[in-house]
Amino acid sequence: MYQALYRKYRPMRFGDVVGQEHITETLRRQVAANRTSHAYIFVGGRGTGKTTCAKILARALNCENPQSGEPCNACPSCLGIMDGSILDVVEIDAASNNGVDNVRTIREEAVFSPTSVRKRVYIIDEVHMLSTSAFNALLKIMEEPPEHLVFILATTELNKVPATILSRTQRYNFKRLTPADIEGRIRYVCDSEGISITDGAVTLLARLADGAMRDALSLLDQCLSGGEVTEERVLSGVGIAGSGRVASVFRALKGGDTALALGEFEGIYASGADPAGTLGELLSLIRDMLIVRVAGKGGEGLITGTLSRAALDELSDGVPTGALLRAASDLGTVGGSMRDVRDRRTAAEVALVKLGIVLGGAQFEGYEEPKAAPRPASEPKPAAPRPAPKPIAEAPKPVAEAPKRADEAPKQASEAPKPSAAPMPNPSGGEPTWDEILEAAKGELGTYVNILGNKADVAAWIKGNVLTVATENPFVKTMTEQQQISRVLTETAKRLTGRPVQLAIQNELPRAEGASADLDYFKQFGDFVTFK
Repeated sequence: MYQALYRKYRPMRFGDVVGQEHITETLRRQVAANRTSHAYIFVGGRGTGKTTCAKILARALNCENPQSGEPCNACPSCLGIMDGSILDVVEIDAASNNGVDNVRTIREEAVFSPTSVRKRVYIIDEVHMLSTSAFNALLKIMEEPPEHLVFILATTELNKVPATILSRTQRYNFKRLTPADIEGRIRYVCDSEGISITDGAVTLLARLADGAMRDALSLLDQCLSGGEVTEERVLSGVGIAGSGRVASVFRALKGGDTALALGEFEGIYASGADPAGTLGELLSLIRDMLIVRVAGKGGEGLITGTLSRAALDELSDGVPTGALLRAASDLGTVGGSMRDVRDRRTAAEVALVKLGIVLGGAQFEGYEEPKAAPRPASEPKPAAPRPAPKPIAEAPKPVAEAPKRADEAPKQASEAPKPSAAPMPNPSGGEPTWDEILEAAKGELGTYVNILGNKADVAAWIKGNVLTVATENPFVKTMTEQQQISRVLTETAKRLTGRPVQLAIQNELPRAEGASADLDYFKQFGDFVTFK
């Protein structure tokens, strides 16, 4: 009977476990020195070796001929534990045995001494699935365990395990395996099985495994159908597009050729790739572009490795960082909702059309991008009139006392106290400049001042009661549309001018010289967002 590769090549000794030396060496030394704990908890992602190490530890604790803390895997105890004939070592799946009655059964059995080996060991997998009452029942036996009893708990979600349980265990964190560790194990398995595999296929399998050795060997098993295992076979077997085809989609979107991008996607879909997986690969590609752009040479070790740094730089050349950020955000949103969408193909195609606008500036007649904070198209209603501020109280004068001279009345009027909402002095003498507005608002805007003050991306001016901000950078536009930013800008402009000011965001930078061109000229370009 055929046995899956991940089961056939499961490590049998601590020294065989890949990538977890910080844990296996500690456990091996504890066993060799006979200084083991009564309770352990192994924490980590799937396929990182938690259950494997738990089984090795159970054999090592009961081995009749231990070798420097390693089980011999040849004595009756080791063989009985491996084939399940020794009932003193029990493996429990807490996902399906999570009730208090299941734990009570463990408590009733735990008090009896083991019949075949030295230690009675309970391996509880996915322990975070236990109910609250089951945890309470387990806590009682863990507080005062018999000398022959050992618990080994394994979980992927440590936050769901009560602190009372954690405080009574030794915790070991299993790290996600590196691609290099996984590649080495894949080559070892292929050499042992006589499987011919290309270097590209090994690298691709290690990347797709996402740090889980079990996933890597399962994917390798999936791609075995006779002959050499190539990168193309892995792509078709797993149902993904591949970096080259996804790069072609991005290149078309970057050039504003959405029709070509949809054609490339159609070919990928026809080959059997999952639409959600294709968008995920595109997101991973954009993520790599952002990493190398932001982190520089230090980011080379953080990329997935599907494309070289030079290829990523060439592919993203000319695309603003803001556009990449917005594309990544849009893809993340679509990817998160794909599982609930009935027609994934259509959802993916709509997402690509939008990316054509974000990345390449593609335009479609009658289409207007949704605004982050939509406002009514009608003219905003004027604010309710506020009562005029009362002057500082003065001693009331008798009505009969009229001014003796004709010029006294104007003098009294001019000396009346000014309202508290008087405009701030403007050093430019006219309308406040954009620099003056940003200077006055920098306390509230913080680091956003540097972005808004970049004259290569932003031009702004006040005319009448409208503060116009013109930018062709999608990231800056989206940022300015945020309510907290637009509110600070309008309130600052109101303080400087002494009158209510509305904010208008224009998608075109002014082509004429100067930033004070008439607002009506820019309205012909459309796509205004107006804020109160």
